[in-house]
Amino acid sequence: MEGAYASGRYLAGHPGWHVEDSEWKASQVLEALRRNRIAPRSVAEVGCGAGEILRRLQLQMPPETRFVGFDVSPDAIALCQQRANDRLQFILGQAACHSGEFDVLLMIDVIEHVEDYFGFLRELRPKARTKIAHLPLDMSAHGVLRRVPATSRRNDHHLHYFMKDTALAAFADCGYRVIDWFYTPKAKLPARQWRTAISNRIRRAGFVFAPDLVVRALGGYGLIVVAE
Repeated sequence: MEGAYASGRYLAGHPGWHVEDSEWKASQVLEALRRNRIAPRSVAEVGCGAGEILRRLQLQMPPETRFVGFDVSPDAIALCQQRANDRLQFILGQAACHSGEFDVLLMIDVIEHVEDYFGFLRELRPKARTKIAHLPLDMSAHGVLRRVPATSRRNDHHLHYFMKDTALAAFADCGYRVIDWFYTPKAKLPARQWRTAISNRIRRAGFVFAPDLVVRALGGYGLIVVAE
């Protein structure tokens, strides 16, 4: 699967490399840091894409914080360079092969793209004291009925499909200690179709009273995991 990113196929299908969602994703990372009173001096991101999440974080975090983004795609690193500065750098290659360690390591919408995600998680565990991951929760009753996993495999290059329990179990199986998790309100993002907008209203209303049930049944949410 890594070949899709190194060969340019992923860029061809996603020319913006999801930059439009970066501000929202950065806000979820900031919420995870706030909830857990984490004030890192160094932040690395695995699979940084166009680098916009790190740029957004740099704008809102203390000026002494250092940021490093890693990606296996030359296309992604080329997009990143316009965002690089003296405290924000981007490296072509695997973060697991880098000699440095960081206070916080981000894995934002990347685990579902990795063929051997167990090996991936185990290799990255020593790279930082705190890891913050975001995963889409593709596996819901509504999603299965609509064949969302098959669609995301074709359109988004997802290889694995998670619900909250399987995501948390994967981290535990790889030796992580989960210290916090919370649902991310993808249902609050602007909907591209009117049917999705109606479904999102139902999701938001139900989530207030029964969040786990709504996420398992209707989907429309992601998951932030904070682990050591």
